[in-house]
Amino acid sequence: MSAHADTHAHDDDHGHHHKETFVTKYIFSQDHKMIAKQYLITGTIMGVIGVLMSMMFRMQIAWPEEPNVLFEALLGKWAPDGVMDADIYLALVTIHGTIMVFFVLTAGLSGTFSNLLIPLQIGARDMASGFLNMISYWLFFLSSVIMVISLFVEAGPAAAGWTIYPPLSALPMAQGGSGMGMTLWLVAMAIFIASSLMGSLNYIVTVINLRTKGMSMTRLPLTIWAFFITAVIGVISFPVLLSAALLLIMDRSFGTSFFLSDIFIQGEVLHYQGGSPVLFEHLFWFLGHPEVYIVILPAMGLVSEIMASNSRKPIFGYRAMIASILAIAFLSTIVWGHHMFVSGMNPFLGSVFTFTTLLIAIPSAVKAFNWITTLWKGNLQMNPAMLFSIGFVSTFITGGLTGIILGDSALDINVHDTYFVVAHFHLVMGISALYGMFAGIYHWFPKMFGKMLNKNLGYIHFWITAVCAYGVFFPMHFIGMAGLPRRYYTNSNFPLFDDLANVNVIITIFALIGGIVQIVYLYNFFGSIFYGKKATQNPWKSTTLEWTTPVEHIHGNWPGEIPHVHRWAYDYSKPGHDVDFIPQHIPLKDGEEELQH
Repeated sequence: MSAHADTHAHDDDHGHHHKETFVTKYIFSQDHKMIAKQYLITGTIMGVIGVLMSMMFRMQIAWPEEPNVLFEALLGKWAPDGVMDADIYLALVTIHGTIMVFFVLTAGLSGTFSNLLIPLQIGARDMASGFLNMISYWLFFLSSVIMVISLFVEAGPAAAGWTIYPPLSALPMAQGGSGMGMTLWLVAMAIFIASSLMGSLNYIVTVINLRTKGMSMTRLPLTIWAFFITAVIGVISFPVLLSAALLLIMDRSFGTSFFLSDIFIQGEVLHYQGGSPVLFEHLFWFLGHPEVYIVILPAMGLVSEIMASNSRKPIFGYRAMIASILAIAFLSTIVWGHHMFVSGMNPFLGSVFTFTTLLIAIPSAVKAFNWITTLWKGNLQMNPAMLFSIGFVSTFITGGLTGIILGDSALDINVHDTYFVVAHFHLVMGISALYGMFAGIYHWFPKMFGKMLNKNLGYIHFWITAVCAYGVFFPMHFIGMAGLPRRYYTNSNFPLFDDLANVNVIITIFALIGGIVQIVYLYNFFGSIFYGKKATQNPWKSTTLEWTTPVEHIHGNWPGEIPHVHRWAYDYSKPGHDVDFIPQHIPLKDGEEELQH
């Protein structure tokens, strides 16, 4: 690598790094480890807001038109006498989806762990550009602030669903949430996309150029492969959403009609013509479907690493895992049309998208089987990180199976826009990615903060969260098959759905318990930062390079020379060795062969 010489040439500079003030260390930091913490804590705060919203609209669905003191306190004029207004219900669903998909699962997960692990696991002092890294975080923070500010706009926050389909999102006069709230949503997303692109380019350049001596691509941990390919997908697909957002801003503010055609409001014909709302759907879902994998691939990488470490055996099918990541990345960009089977799409085109959608099940199944085989006959360490990793495999498989139904154009039409879809994507993407994020936090918390999380609180957090997640989303499949539409703030006007009211109450009770138990996690997280047990250098006896750095963070990661790599990342329980793990920087013995599965 050409960058090796440069990397080592900078070693001396890091030895006498200038004294940092509070502002340079904690606020405008260019150290990737601090930026990872900033992403994590910002993502956690946004996650709390998103979960609170979901608890509120679940209560509305379970007990519609019943006065609720909480609504009156939190929603003010949007809940007169404690009864939720129909417009604010749709706004809560919209902002909940936006926050969870983009601000928690994309930035909170990928931003945190890509920043933390890429330099540490490839043997680099820092990211390729610390300054660009800092800017990308602050743009993310700014977009988060704007998104939260949009909740307090007088006419109401954006209320066109998180997919913001025109004409609801394109006509400021369409409803209250189509005004300033929608404009702020678009501005926040444009800034968020700029942040994601800067981060992704930084990750790609770092992985390609700054690997330490001996760290070939086939010796990279699967985490790095996942982050690298995620960044590539982001660079390809995020600009398309940016173009959609900018064109939508032009339709809203400058009189163009990219997405508007033949609009009537109260019998009056508007002047728009020539545009197509379906064009927006194409642009949105060209990002929207790769976005699913931008969310899930980092979680897959984290889970692979944690499973190998806690099974005390090599990951099964290392090269097949890399191939499946590459296959998923490619296929994810040619399946977006399966979100549009009911848009009047040509049936032949529908069959093409059905084929490519079902094809993506193959690399996904390869990963699932390889995880199960990694666990098989392993010396399993059932700590919270391992439990969340196994939970990830469970929800990924159960959620993925329903994707076979939704990926088939003939079957999808029957359950499109029902709770069946909500159940599917929450399990396969939402809950699975959250489990991957929690697994990563429990596993790498000692590396981030130098402290250990409380294991018993972790067990409580996992088991109640796991039971509640299935309690919420498993019954949704059945009410979806019964035809219950999503995004309706009450179903009491439809006698057809009266029998499903009790199921909605059960779902809501599970959702409330699952939301409340996250307080245990938050207490464990913030409490352990200050009062947790001090971590040892390598608490999980893992083989990757990040555990060779000192517990106390230093700018530049390693105090002396960067360790060189002599073996792949998964030498666990290797015959002929006294210990059951051999770190990557330990040279091979005479006659020892390097494993490559």
